[in-house]
Amino acid sequence: MTQDSHEVTQLLIQWSNGDKAALDKLMPLIYSELRQLARHYMSRERPGHTLQTTALVNEAYMRLVNRKGVHWQNRAHFFAIAAQLMRSILVDHARSHTYAKRGGGAHKIALDDAMAVSQQRAADVVALDDALKRLAEIDPQQSRIVEMKFFGGLTIEETAEVLGLSPATIKREWSTAKAWLYHELNRNE
Repeated sequence: MTQDSHEVTQLLIQWSNGDKAALDKLMPLIYSELRQLARHYMSRERPGHTLQTTALVNEAYMRLVNRKGVHWQNRAHFFAIAAQLMRSILVDHARSHTYAKRGGGAHKIALDDAMAVSQQRAADVVALDDALKRLAEIDPQQSRIVEMKFFGGLTIEETAEVLGLSPATIKREWSTAKAWLYHELNRNE
């Protein structure tokens, strides 16, 4: 664990224990990483997306600091939750725009296509989110792994740390989840 990661972890624990000053110290340390995570998400969105990186960071930050009863384990845990929140914000945004503009009509796509830049970002995000919800019903652990790796940009090791599993298990589950999602997203084509 690097000095910065250790410091972030300590501040998160202090914040979890009610130290409001720890949040003030934490913000400068995490803001650039939150922006990087948001840029990672936004790079997968269609050109001209109406939600900007800064707005995504701010909305996620507000949701993070307003969460009650969270006991942060470490930096990876914090960013895994941040990734979940950003995914939720983008999916909600995509659903409202897709359904409002097109009267519904979200379509299924291949996982590889979702990872590449495309013109149908809102529908892609909705289709992938729907597939991840179905995966969560079958295997919640695999769904979380996909969310952390694909959406959150966490490494195998960081994902393993957050979930308390071995890196080998994460690699195996990630591979299985990708195959299941590929089949699920292409089953009607």
